[in-house]
Amino acid sequence: MPQYKAPLRDMRFLIHEVLGAEKQLQAMPFYKDNDTADASLFDQVLDEAARFAENVLQPLNMVGDQEGCVRSEDGEVKTPTGFKEAYKKFCDAGWTALDADPQYGGQGMPHLLNIAMLEMLNGANIAWTMYPGLSHGAYAALSAVGTEEQKRVYLPKIVSGEWTGTMCLTEAHAGTDLGLIRTKATDNGDGTYAITGTKIFISAGEHDLTSNICHLVLARLEGSPEGTKGISLFLVPKFIPTADGQPGERNSVVCGSLEHKMGIHGNATAVLNFDGAKGWLVGEMNKGMNHMFIMMNAARLGTGLQGLGLGEVAYQNAVAYARDRLQMRREPRLAPDEKADPIIAHSDVRRMLLTGRAYNEAGRALALWLALALDTEFSHPDEAKRQEASDLVALLTPIAKAFMTDNGFNIAVQSQQVYGGHGYIREWGMEQFVRDARIGQIYEGTNGIQALDLIGRKVLMDGGKKLQQLAGQVQALIAEVEGDEDLQGWAAQLGKAADQVATLTMVVGQKAMQDQDEVNAVAVDYLRYMGHVVYAFLWLKMAKVATDAIKAGQDKDKFYTYKLQTAKFYFEKLFPETKSLSTTIKAGGAAVNVDLSMFGVES
Repeated sequence: MPQYKAPLRDMRFLIHEVLGAEKQLQAMPFYKDNDTADASLFDQVLDEAARFAENVLQPLNMVGDQEGCVRSEDGEVKTPTGFKEAYKKFCDAGWTALDADPQYGGQGMPHLLNIAMLEMLNGANIAWTMYPGLSHGAYAALSAVGTEEQKRVYLPKIVSGEWTGTMCLTEAHAGTDLGLIRTKATDNGDGTYAITGTKIFISAGEHDLTSNICHLVLARLEGSPEGTKGISLFLVPKFIPTADGQPGERNSVVCGSLEHKMGIHGNATAVLNFDGAKGWLVGEMNKGMNHMFIMMNAARLGTGLQGLGLGEVAYQNAVAYARDRLQMRREPRLAPDEKADPIIAHSDVRRMLLTGRAYNEAGRALALWLALALDTEFSHPDEAKRQEASDLVALLTPIAKAFMTDNGFNIAVQSQQVYGGHGYIREWGMEQFVRDARIGQIYEGTNGIQALDLIGRKVLMDGGKKLQQLAGQVQALIAEVEGDEDLQGWAAQLGKAADQVATLTMVVGQKAMQDQDEVNAVAVDYLRYMGHVVYAFLWLKMAKVATDAIKAGQDKDKFYTYKLQTAKFYFEKLFPETKSLSTTIKAGGAAVNVDLSMFGVES
């Protein structure tokens, strides 16, 4: 059976040494006044989260995969053995309230800690983690645009974990193109609306963990404009709350079926039928897409953490297997008293393991950097710094979602490869990681959509303003390491690739003026290129801290030495992918502009 150990040493390195999070958070009155910007407190929270992930959630991971969720004839859903008990422990310990506002019962902790916790939970049991994870997006949307009454009734329940939340977007005929949705809202004339339609692929859409489920549903009010401009957001609870805020009358929303999926079997992915269900408008009429993106952005970062968590647990188990599995020999012998050497002795096995380690450690750095930027965006007293952080979050979110899930799936596959034939057998657990990781590239906006969002909205639409801000941070770091012989080569690699971003962006922008499809043709390669630049920036930042620590004689456990060895692998073996990506981006869309009749499409 697979095991999971939370990467606490690396998290502490990033939070305390690389990001200097305590000092940054102390500059924000919300955290300083609440005494939640304290290094020792951070470590205590991380330790407790690790214990919950390792001891409570991880043992349920294979159980959830093998049992799945079961739907009864009346549409009620039973979660796998142990899930409900684990959820109660999670709520009782206050984890659902970690970074929520104290006025709704939250603990007011930094988003930084919540992101670190979510990586651990996803590494231990992704299917279970989706139940409380989706509630976070519902909390964010309601707290941002909900009415005071909605906040009063729903937010304390969601924050405490008594109720969970979902987001209901997708319909069978309309996946990413939400302008095509048919779910309709009819004004009841009393401040409520009758919601009618069917939503599919609703994660955690029905379950037995809580007494109520709060669905946030996209629908179109009769008479509203066509397309996305006529979509509104509605709150549709499973049970309509009573005057004292308890679950009351059963609403007419029912789970029609559960999807039969490739992975994440422990999470109930539901088809929900709304038959005149009573709902309440959230935010402004016909602004549903804007309001839903509050949830979507939270979900996209959460999905990136799924890729990271699964990449980490797959890597950890592959390392353990590679240390023990004896097969073939090498000179000099690693195990001279055995008939064969452990497979970690072989270079290609180490290549696969180092690939996972390098992507995981950079992904963790990106997630925590992004989390600290979120804290700055929401809580810094300086408006200029809030805007700067907001721009950084906007630019990095599609990279975090797509690059981290692409890498997470590839790490799971390569970790499975380390096992050889055993990796294909269920009892070892590796094939589950591969299946579970695959969905991350698909939902919350496919990675192709993330790529279009990055280059279209976040780069070209604002004339490269956000990109220039990132470039400024890259150049500042390169200047900081100038003169350090150990880091000069990596800094030069990063500088050259970062300079090339401006060229590639200009090439794509100029071609797009003649043919908008040019952006679509190169977007995925552009995002991967940008992902590498961001990771290289973070690796150089980590390498600088590690080098300084070694020079100061602080490397007794060789943590910093290992960090530099992993950085070397990244810059020499993974980062050079940018050269081929540069070539394919410059090639544009000519190679895909083929005669569609080759696919049987009549022109």
